[in-house]
Amino acid sequence: MKQVKAYPAAITIFGAKGDLTKRKLIPALYNLFTDHHLPAAFNIYCVDFLEVDENEFRKDMLAGINEFSRSGTAEEVKWNEFAARLFYVQGDFLKKETYTALDERLKAFEKQNEQNSTRIFYFATAPRFIEIISEALYKNNLCNRDGLDRIVIEKPFGTDLESAKKLNRFLGKRFSEKQIYRIDHYLGKEAVQNIMAFRFANYVFEPLWNRKYIDHIQISVTEQVGVGKRGGYYDSSGALRDMIQNHLLQLLCIVGMECPKAYKSEVIRDAKTKVMKSVKAYTTPQVFKNVVRGQYTAGSINNMPRPAYRKEEQVQSGSNTETFVAAKLFIDNERWKGVPFFMRTGKSLPAQSSVIVVQFKDTPHKIFKDDIVPNRLIISIQPELEISLLFESKVPGLQMKLKPVEMDFTYKESYTETIPEAYEALLLDVLHGDATLFMRADQIEAAWKVVMPIIEAWEKYPEKELHMYKAGSCGPTASGALLKPFAKEWYELPFTKTEKAIPNLKSL
Repeated sequence: MKQVKAYPAAITIFGAKGDLTKRKLIPALYNLFTDHHLPAAFNIYCVDFLEVDENEFRKDMLAGINEFSRSGTAEEVKWNEFAARLFYVQGDFLKKETYTALDERLKAFEKQNEQNSTRIFYFATAPRFIEIISEALYKNNLCNRDGLDRIVIEKPFGTDLESAKKLNRFLGKRFSEKQIYRIDHYLGKEAVQNIMAFRFANYVFEPLWNRKYIDHIQISVTEQVGVGKRGGYYDSSGALRDMIQNHLLQLLCIVGMECPKAYKSEVIRDAKTKVMKSVKAYTTPQVFKNVVRGQYTAGSINNMPRPAYRKEEQVQSGSNTETFVAAKLFIDNERWKGVPFFMRTGKSLPAQSSVIVVQFKDTPHKIFKDDIVPNRLIISIQPELEISLLFESKVPGLQMKLKPVEMDFTYKESYTETIPEAYEALLLDVLHGDATLFMRADQIEAAWKVVMPIIEAWEKYPEKELHMYKAGSCGPTASGALLKPFAKEWYELPFTKTEKAIPNLKSL
């Protein structure tokens, strides 16, 4: 990780009592503290409308660290040091008194340290509060220093292109672009960050990274969980908005981008945005030809029964909201013209995984009797952090008999260093003013432009080709048909090392 900045940091989290704060943000900040990545002087102010005793709040955050932190149970001495800088601020986001009280705290902190501090305001709230909190910060001059003050906004950033543009304009009138950090935790994952290093620091792959040698690419993020208690939010969002518009399109950008001229924030974000703007937009008939949507019905996973989506809590009984999306997209530029990027995401599927498969073209050399399996590069983001290369090899013996084998790189076997959580990397970048892993306004809007034709087609024909699939299955059969003639079925991560991919090879 990067070196610690010397200036103090005042971190404010709006939404103190939410799951994100307890499960992710406080554990991440605690780990940064114990690993000596936070400044010597820092305070964390957690704001929410509930009246909560500060000591009870700290106990609740400690329980979150003990349950969800990668480092396990907190050490008593370190926790006490950390807890002394953790404060609860009771206040309604709608009332001026909340921001007056916060202003007093921040000024007292800076007076105590006899210097200005970096101010970070994290919006761990429902999207409806983004404009409310932003306006209050602006009017009360809490976040008005370009070089020191920053806001961090979680997805969803808008619900469609027009709302995203409106929100960008709203924020742009109150903060400079370099103060705004639109966070997508997928970009903080170690394996995702490693894709750039893998591509641009290893010349053996980069010359092959184009339409001449690559047949197609699969980007797949599958989830075992259903919507759970998020039914109220999910029913107005769906898999397309919840996953494709942000997580999967960000992965597409990293895989498809040109090599930036320098490892600098704006240069890298320029390269990603250029890819996003090159994704081919579909007409309504093309949407139904190239995009498959599905919704899970009752089924079981690991022998445990699962309800149908329409029976989930806070979901409308006749809802047509998609819980599964598979799409074939094309990047219309010289490097990728004609190469399909297959994207898939869904809930209540057999396994939890995030994987990128780069399928190379068949060898032009037809001198062997055996069927040759084309080379394939597999980048696993979860559950295992791993990169595998499939190639053909001669089986030991007196005959020329070939067999596909894999060459693996795994984090567990290659490194002794602890792998930080995504939020640790991203929060530290915010502290240091490094926006490389965050989305810029034009990139957000370009992503919405990609999915808007799909949203509009589905809104126009809400019941057309909504494919049902059982919970615990691999999704609608139509998603497999989408891959043809490039592949017969989606690549699935094997459950164990001994099951590694070999039985699946012929399908690709």
